[in-house]
Amino acid sequence: KMNKRSNTLQVKVGNISLGGQNKVVIQSMCNTKPRNIHETVNQIKILEKNGCEIIRVSIENENDALSLSKIKEQINIPLVADIHFDYKLALLAIENGADKIRINPGNIGKDEYVKLICDKCNEKHIPIRIGVNSGSLEKEFSEKYGSHSVKGMVESIKKYVKLLESFNFYNIVLSVKSSDIISTIEAYKELSNLFNYPLHIGITEAGDIFSSSIRSSAGLGILLYEGIGDTLRISITGDPLEEINAAKELLNSFNLYNNYVKVISCPTCGRTNYDMLPIVKEIKEFTSTVNKDLKVAIMGCIVNGPGEAKNADIGVAGGINEAILFKKGEIIRKIPQEDIVAILKEEILKL
Repeated sequence: KMNKRSNTLQVKVGNISLGGQNKVVIQSMCNTKPRNIHETVNQIKILEKNGCEIIRVSIENENDALSLSKIKEQINIPLVADIHFDYKLALLAIENGADKIRINPGNIGKDEYVKLICDKCNEKHIPIRIGVNSGSLEKEFSEKYGSHSVKGMVESIKKYVKLLESFNFYNIVLSVKSSDIISTIEAYKELSNLFNYPLHIGITEAGDIFSSSIRSSAGLGILLYEGIGDTLRISITGDPLEEINAAKELLNSFNLYNNYVKVISCPTCGRTNYDMLPIVKEIKEFTSTVNKDLKVAIMGCIVNGPGEAKNADIGVAGGINEAILFKKGEIIRKIPQEDIVAILKEEILKL
């Protein structure tokens, strides 16, 4: 049995509540530039439709910060501004409606700059995520402990929490991401013991969809099983939509995501006599925007199809250029190869 979720403080990001016993929130980040408003809005709308609950954009210059208000008018999910180096951009982003600010205080410079950001966020009631990345650990900690060390990352977070709290700022979310999975797990476990601020979990620089799916599931799966994590981003090089799909699949594996169509399929063997892979691919894409708890099975053969997948709500098992349709293990009828996808889609929608 999974450990009970740790009870962190609750933080509001726009209309979303993070922490407490709220659900684990899925986020992603645009790979467009916010100053390209149209392109950014289009990307966010697709992510929104597929289950993204918070979206982050990187603010590189004034135009990016000024574009936030125009982007916000056209989207429905909270918008987070990612700021590095320049505190003025953070202030401008807050003025233009950012629902949350992500900073790595180590690269903002003077403490008084951080104070200005805190004061402005307090005034607007918006949270700050202190995001420490092992790759960009400040010199004092990387020289003392080494760049990917758990101790270095945790000391860095402790320093900044203390700094923000000294400015009477407590609307905080924490993250310590590393590309080293074991360091990440250990650092988050330590943070979970030290603080009750909500935690944003993720593995950074995780790679392409294949590498990231494995690395992120390994690292984040352990944390989720331990009850750690209030929001997560699965970082994947490429289309952010893949991040949402991976996050839903991972959370659903731990019963932390409902209204999800789970597509199961067998690994195929020499008994498979129909073209199965394109069917799996198309049905997965089709169901990614269906918000219902369903289990759909696409099996290679009659031998273990209906039996092995008897708890599936609906499924097909292949014959020679055809398949049988089954529901909850009961065989309904045969379908010719060319009609499999259309009939399966129709049956899913009926359910």
